[in-house]
This record gives sequence, structure tokens and C-alpha cells, in this order.
Amino acid sequence: MNIVYGSELSLEIKEKLKKETETFKGRKPQLAVVLVGEDPASVSYVKGKNKACGEVGIDCMQINLPEETTEKELLSLIEELNGNSEVDGILVQLPLPKQICEKNILNSISPLKDVDGLHPINAGKLFMGEEAFYPCTPSGIIELLNKMGVDPDGKNVVVVGRSNLVGLPVARLLLMKNATVSICHSHTKNLKEICSKADILIAAIGKARFFTSEYIKEGAYVIDVGVNRVDGKLCGDVDFENVKDKCAAITPVPKGVGPMTITMLLANTIKAYKLHEGLK
Repeated sequence: MNIVYGSELSLEIKEKLKKETETFKGRKPQLAVVLVGEDPASVSYVKGKNKACGEVGIDCMQINLPEETTEKELLSLIEELNGNSEVDGILVQLPLPKQICEKNILNSISPLKDVDGLHPINAGKLFMGEEAFYPCTPSGIIELLNKMGVDPDGKNVVVVGRSNLVGLPVARLLLMKNATVSICHSHTKNLKEICSKADILIAAIGKARFFTSEYIKEGAYVIDVGVNRVDGKLCGDVDFENVKDKCAAITPVPKGVGPMTITMLLANTIKAYKLHEGLK
């Protein structure tokens, strides 16, 4: 059993990104982060992103807007950032206040600055198997599988969860690596039976400690995307203590997938910078 910590892998990747940014001449890469309102979780996430940017040599332009900001005002700001040649990536922290349509906002960000990988053009390119900005959590999952030393080629992969943020894009990324992928969800029958045959299990349903030993194949590789709070403590969708000895490798919660999401955001921002500056 091998516990693979995203917190450790993210440090390795950030060190590489830092070395890369140190070679850039002229301006630094810049990420614009827009925060509407003062949701405590969002404030904390933005703080973490700001700190991570500084660690690798990315300038972070943080824009705080009041809770009552209108959709029109936010769209106007994004238009301004789209046209700013010194801004490489734009991230609007979700969730947004109820008067603002998230879809309209995400669709208004230039696909060339969409470092979250959520614009329909980038999503379309992913599903066509083309180079694009891919969503950060799925990209982090691929890095974690690489760290585990498992090649998805020919493997039986089960993804439990079908969100546009994690389930669908990670399934597509794994198909691009020649895995045989099953996508399961709340309407799936015989879920335990399907999961128990998976060489690689990606758990992303948001149910605390749902996946017990019976769901896990002996020697499986398990990526736990879930973040749940039970009795004031964070835990994943996988019953870690119950299944860890059965796995070839597993990610914990916390310190698993979470740190990788921010790290892949940094990687996407540097990728955007290189595109804008005409660097390879």
C-alpha cells in the first residue's frame, strides 16, 4: 500500500514551475482573480491561490467586488481583463451571488485566458482530443496517477461522478490515455459490483466514506476527490482506514487531490503566458 500525497507532489511541480518562470525575460505571468462577496470558504481559497502564485513567480491581481455587484458590472470587468495584454489568466471564484448567472460569466472569459478550463471552447477541444486548457482537478488526478506509477493504457477505470468539473473531463483524459472508462452516478445499478472490478477508481460523489472495502478490487489504484466534513474533520468519499491496505496506491483527504488543483491552475497560467508571449 502506497499513500500518495498531493501536497508533496504539488511541491515538486511548483519547484519546476518556479524554475521555469525564472527564465522568463520581461514581465511575469499574471493571474487575475475576481472575488465577489465575502463567502468565508471563497476568501480562504483565494488567499491560497494568491500565496501559491507568489511561490512560483506569478503575479496575482486580486479584485474584490461587493456582494451586490450586478452581472452586467462583472461582465464589464471581464471584458476589460480579456483586453488587458498583461493578464494571462482570469479566474472568477465560485460560487457567485444569486443575482449573477455563473454560466454567463464563465462563457464570457476569453478561451485563451480560461485557466480553469471551463469555457465551452476549451471543453469542446478536450472532447475532440485537442490541445487546450483542461480543468485543474482532472489534470491533477492525471499527475497523481503518474506519481503512483500506473499507466492507464488498457486498464479498467471507473469514475464515480459525472460533473463538468471532475467526472466527465477526467474520464475524457483517461480515454485519451487508452483506458477503458466507465462513468457511474446516482442512477447506476450494481455500483458495488462495477467498482470492485476497477483497476483505477476515481471517487467523486460527495458522500463521506461511502466507498468501503467491498467496493475496492485488491491492488487497485484509488483517487479520492471527495471533500466532506464529519465531526469537524475533513474526510473523503473513500473510507480510507477501511480500504488502504487493499490498494496498490491511494490518495488521502486532506493532502490528496486538493493541493494539486491549485498547482495545475498555476501550470495553466504559465501555459497561457507562454502562448501570449509566443514561447514554446
